Amino acid sequence: MAKIPILNMFGRSPIRPLQQHMATVNECVSLLIPLFEAVLEADYDRVNALQEQIGVLEDQADDQKHELRLHLPRTLFLPMERRDLLDVLRTQDSIANGAKDIAGIIRGRQMEIPEEVGDEFIEFVRRSVEACLQAGRAIDELDELLETGFRGPEVGRAQALIDELDRIEKETDEQQIEVRAHLLKIEKSLHPLDAMFIYRVVDGVGEIGDRAQRVGSRLQLMLAQ
Repeated sequence: MAKIPILNMFGRSPIRPLQQHMATVNECVSLLIPLFEAVLEADYDRVNALQEQIGVLEDQADDQKHELRLHLPRTLFLPMERRDLLDVLRTQDSIANGAKDIAGIIRGRQMEIPEEVGDEFIEFVRRSVEACLQAGRAIDELDELLETGFRGPEVGRAQALIDELDRIEKETDEQQIEVRAHLLKIEKSLHPLDAMFIYRVVDGVGEIGDRAQRVGSRLQLMLAQ
């Protein structure tokens, strides 16, 4: 990644810690894929282990968030608002929180995913995780954007990443609709409480994709300023 010499003149840059935070968030949320695979295989020892790993990474992301907030100066010598940077940080952190909540529900209820929706459910989870990874790629452009003052070809590259993020998130919305429609067809064969929590998990996975898109949207606002 490019260095930003001017930031070194005014103290620690908040950009690298923000990118490191997003990397931890993505490490956390990526574990949802093997977690759901373990659920489908009824491997609850692995479910429990993965839930614990997700919790550890979510705690690590929280620590990084607090550290960045603690050392973030009131006035930034950057072509961006302090408020905008904090909004990105909060949105990133909400992704890890969502992953932790989903993993907690799955472990707490020893949840089962109906075999009839297993394959499409996993694809839905993978695509939602991919939205988060794409948001991370966009955030990784921030240092070069700042170095160029949000001008030049770097802006086009960042916008292309955001456009791709929007496309991925739209696909997750479509997959969520399909999963819910398939669940509706088999709903009567499920215990009502089980069905309620499965729908809750589906909505949680969809929300992770939505939050990833919000990271891109906040970055897009910075580009427009």
